[in-house]
Amino acid sequence: MTDDPSAGLGRVGIWAFAYEGQPAGRVRESAAEIEELGYGALWYGEAFGRDAVGQAWLLLSATRRITVASGIANIAFREPLATAAAARTLGEAFPGRYVLGLGGHRVDDTIHEVDGYPVPARGRAVTTMRSYLDAMDAAPAHGVMPDPVPRRLLAALGPKMLKLAAERSWGAHTYFVPVEHTSRARQIMGPDAFLGVEQAVVLDHDLDRAREVATAHVAGYLAMAPHQEANIRRLGFGDEDIVGGPSRRLVDAIVAHGDAEGIRRRVQRHLQAGASHVCLQVLTADPARLPRREWRELAPALMPRHDGVATPGGTV
Repeated sequence: MTDDPSAGLGRVGIWAFAYEGQPAGRVRESAAEIEELGYGALWYGEAFGRDAVGQAWLLLSATRRITVASGIANIAFREPLATAAAARTLGEAFPGRYVLGLGGHRVDDTIHEVDGYPVPARGRAVTTMRSYLDAMDAAPAHGVMPDPVPRRLLAALGPKMLKLAAERSWGAHTYFVPVEHTSRARQIMGPDAFLGVEQAVVLDHDLDRAREVATAHVAGYLAMAPHQEANIRRLGFGDEDIVGGPSRRLVDAIVAHGDAEGIRRRVQRHLQAGASHVCLQVLTADPARLPRREWRELAPALMPRHDGVATPGGTV
């Protein structure tokens, strides 16, 4: 590993999907609070709400220090030239604070529908991503060049995409993975590539209630994301863990649930397995709610305080 594997993101960050459905004022307010709590990075997803570029600008403009990372910006939604220009603009306006996470794949000029929305059809993931990166790198730059150049990551699960992430970007962003995947990813990528791991958590002392929320999360991804199921099977989970609903073994491997100390231990296991940074996606019974109370409760366990001030990014 490099001397500073987290490179400005700290060891612990927050991953949030709920921002897409929140008014801009509430997004700004909560982003500023996450920064104040000491988290090192703020990651956000992209579906059919705000686009990744607009969401980044909103979060960066509401904060002063924290790194903002797309997790991920879908390449099916924008041309490489537009992505390259947007990354340069955000990098120049907020030096060193924006990380472009890229994912998804497409075949040009072939359209299908997802929930009634037109989306370019899927192609071979690694080949398509490599071509997309080639096109981004070839995009002409006529404006102000940022210093430093914005870092980029690839959403990666399988060995080929993990290798591409290490070769053509700063590193990888992994999602919906157990600790065993983190260990494998580090071996594949080598010691120097950044590895940012998403970890879903449920902060609830009622373990039955926590496991119910966790089970719904795992079941939803298995139902709608075949690549996630394929990755789980690569890790040794079988029909008994997947068919008819996720097994307790699978749910416990994907989602850390219980008290703050148990969640801290799961983060530590990822770091020991080779993660550079772990970003926590806090799950609740209401996916549309911003889990601000839970973010506050987790912070003391994950961000040690010295003289009353949180260590930015945590050390767990």
